[in-house]
Amino acid sequence: MTQQPRDTPQFYLTAPTDCPYLPGQMERKVFTHLVGPRAGELNDILTQGGFRRSQSIAYRPACENCRACISVRVPVADFVMTRSFRRVMKANADLTGEMRAAVPTSEQYSIFRAYLDWRHRSGGMADMTVLDYALMVEDSHVTTRLVEYRRRDADTAVTGRSKGELVACVLTDVLADGLSLVYSFFEPELADRSLGTLVILDHIARARAMGLPYVYLGYWVEGSRKMDYKARFLPQERLHPEGWVRHDEPARG
Repeated sequence: MTQQPRDTPQFYLTAPTDCPYLPGQMERKVFTHLVGPRAGELNDILTQGGFRRSQSIAYRPACENCRACISVRVPVADFVMTRSFRRVMKANADLTGEMRAAVPTSEQYSIFRAYLDWRHRSGGMADMTVLDYALMVEDSHVTTRLVEYRRRDADTAVTGRSKGELVACVLTDVLADGLSLVYSFFEPELADRSLGTLVILDHIARARAMGLPYVYLGYWVEGSRKMDYKARFLPQERLHPEGWVRHDEPARG
C-alpha cells in the first residue's frame, strides 16, 4: 500500500448549495487545506489556477452545469487610469492607506460589522462575531497583510490622535507574482466615495511599487450586478480553459 506524501494536497468537493450570484443556479466548490511549510507556495500555484483563499482553505467553483465564475487579474504595468478613476482618487485625497501585519482590532471589527449589516445582512457571513472576524484575519499559513485606510489627521495636537479615523480595510495576500484581495470592507456611510474602487486602485499602485506584476480581484460573473465593477479595470486577464486571456475592452452586457 502506497502512502501519499504529507505535503501533497488532497482535494474535496462540497455539496450543492444555492448560488449567491445567479438566481436559480446551484454551486459546488472544490477545496483543499493550506497548511504546513509549503502553504505559501501552494497558495501561489492555486491562485494562478483560479483558486481563492478563505482562512486556511483554498477553493474554486466546480459547478456541474455552469462556468460563469471567471478569475480576474489586472496586469499592473499596463493598467489604464481613466477619468472616472481619477475622480475617485481626487474624492478620497483626504485618505491614506497603510499596509500592516494581519492583526485584528476592535476598530476594524466595528466597521466590518456595520458593513455586513448593510450589504450582506442575509448572507453566509451575517452572523460573524468578533471571534469569527479574528479567525478570518489570523487563520492563515501564507503571507497575509491588512491595509487600513484612514482620514489624514492634519492636526494631531488638537485631536490627540497619532492617526486618523479608520474608514476602510482590506485583507490581502502577498503572492510571488502579485497581491490578491481576500476581503475588503468599508464604512457604509461613506458608500458614495466608491471606496471599493479606491482599494483596488491603491493595490494596483502598491503592486507596481513592490515590483509585482498582478493584482488578483477574485471572481467575475458576467451579468451579476455584484460583480460588474471588476470589468472596469482594464486591461485585465481572465482565466479561461486555455489559460489567462487578455481583455482590453469592457464586457458587453
